[in-house]
Amino acid sequence: MTGAPLFERMALIGIGLIGSSLAQVARQRGLVKEISISTRSPATLQRAEELGLGDHYSLDAAVAVEGADLVVLCVPVGANEAVAKWIAPALKPGAILTDAGSTKESVVEQVSPHVPDGVHFIPGHPIAGTEHSGPDAGFPTLFDQRWCILTPGEGVDAVALEKLKAFWQGCGSDVDLMEPKHHDLVLAIVSHLPHLIAYNIVGTADDLATVTKSQVIKYSASGFRDFTRLAASDPTMWRDVCLNNKEAILEMLARFSEDLSAMQRAIRWGDGQMLFDLFTRTRGIRRSIIEAGQETDAPDFGRHVAGNPVSSND
Repeated sequence: MTGAPLFERMALIGIGLIGSSLAQVARQRGLVKEISISTRSPATLQRAEELGLGDHYSLDAAVAVEGADLVVLCVPVGANEAVAKWIAPALKPGAILTDAGSTKESVVEQVSPHVPDGVHFIPGHPIAGTEHSGPDAGFPTLFDQRWCILTPGEGVDAVALEKLKAFWQGCGSDVDLMEPKHHDLVLAIVSHLPHLIAYNIVGTADDLATVTKSQVIKYSASGFRDFTRLAASDPTMWRDVCLNNKEAILEMLARFSEDLSAMQRAIRWGDGQMLFDLFTRTRGIRRSIIEAGQETDAPDFGRHVAGNPVSSND
């Protein structure tokens, strides 16, 4: 990016995969002039400083947001309300407050009541991630050719919205706008349900008395291996996703259970045509994802580009 930075000072509350990647790409592409970082863990904050991710570091989130014209909450969605209360008195008038959480209705409910007048709250969700976490997991190309969904409320300041869109586009993302409830329903099927299925399958394999752990590892160069990638994701984040998108997730789980029962019946009664039709249809969906640029058909499933994992995990 050339020209003046979009923001003078960006504050990142939380410095895991998303926060670390934002710090790196914003610095590399000149999107912000200064970066302030806060996290509740002294060891994590020290590591962020060792990596040179910011210019200012504080365990006090309110101190970190002072003077910031862009504040990004990069914490598990269950922590947003507590953080919003903490930083509210220190937010600068005219600042943009956003987040990177995988649920949006809960974020709106938790954060909105604490946003001071004159601060522009625009919830966001970059659909990018890996199974890794912590400040060392971040890399500046994480958001390239990935979607970032913004869920602005009614009456949002148009200038602030355009500025935040420009920021995410500068990070490499395509930007789309959605209603929070619609976002949560879409993400329940494309992200939340697959992770829950992965956690459950890996847990089932571990519980089976007839399949030892050594055999699971030994023969994991199959479909099971790919489930373990999702099941290795941050437990705190996914616990909070389940609790904060409960309605949509339960609906998707019910639909999945119905479809699973239909498949069970087809296998039991030898309905090969039903199985063939299903597998043909789903194979086409895989191809459409590749054609949309959200995956590749490389042998490693597109999970490593230039040495960095860029698979969507959120």
